[in-house]
Amino acid sequence: MAFLFNSFADWKTYSESSGKSLVEVVLEYEKEQKARTDSAIYDGLRHAWQVMREAVKSGLEEDMTSRSGMIDNGGKKVYRYPKAVLSAEFQMLVARALAAKEVNSCMGRVVAAPTAGASGIMPGVLVTLQEIHQISDEKILDAMLLSAGTALIMEQRASIAGAVGGCQAETGTAAAMGAAAIVYCLDGTGDQIVNAIASPVLCLLGLVCDPVAGLVEVPCVVRNASAAAIANSSAQIALAGVDGVIPVDEVIEAMGEIGANMESKYKETALGGLAMTPTGQRIAKRVLIRHIGILPDQDSE
Repeated sequence: MAFLFNSFADWKTYSESSGKSLVEVVLEYEKEQKARTDSAIYDGLRHAWQVMREAVKSGLEEDMTSRSGMIDNGGKKVYRYPKAVLSAEFQMLVARALAAKEVNSCMGRVVAAPTAGASGIMPGVLVTLQEIHQISDEKILDAMLLSAGTALIMEQRASIAGAVGGCQAETGTAAAMGAAAIVYCLDGTGDQIVNAIASPVLCLLGLVCDPVAGLVEVPCVVRNASAAAIANSSAQIALAGVDGVIPVDEVIEAMGEIGANMESKYKETALGGLAMTPTGQRIAKRVLIRHIGILPDQDSE
């Protein structure tokens, strides 16, 4: 029977005792639980990887103006800005994460990794990582399998949905997936991988889901870029062998506990946080209420 993804400690222990890599354990699970062949699994991964790359490309080359007007080609603006804050690579990471998420906000095709609201993080991380370190497509696909195992456990022990656990569940999980993928691709150990998973969640604990006008645009897009940066910093820390102190399973349990106790207005309802600011409310009336004909144009009042 394949390993069932209930905890990171058990995943690592099973990997070591069975002589299978962390990636092979996920592959075994997919084959047994989904009744799929190796070929079918990797074909699906290749397709997902292609969609991720296309989302980055589209976001940086095509018009990304959302119907609400809140999204206006932010990825391209960052990409074209002449001065890098840290390095050209960091600038590209941010631009790509923004671009891929803007494709989602503009109703384009993305990979929910693990959700559409966090769909810019893995593409930004993986495309930039491959470019900098010349990582093969084959290793990227294995890293995606590793990330899938990560998300399975986080879903079991906490949540990956903003409507259940707030934005910490969506961007936190995606950043953890990205950090794990980076460490794996750079030949990190199992201990380094699980430390890398814990670190982004530590950083994002308590992050609420407060979409302005109920749309997955603001603050979602910029959070994708920030989470991509956190994934990279977490991987760098883990690869250096820095101990996160709190074990990863306990970190995820804390995320679940915080999510369970978070007020519902902070869980994708647009009833709290940024959505309820004066500007957020004005945008909601302009974008939503006026457009369905319930109230007159608020801008004219």
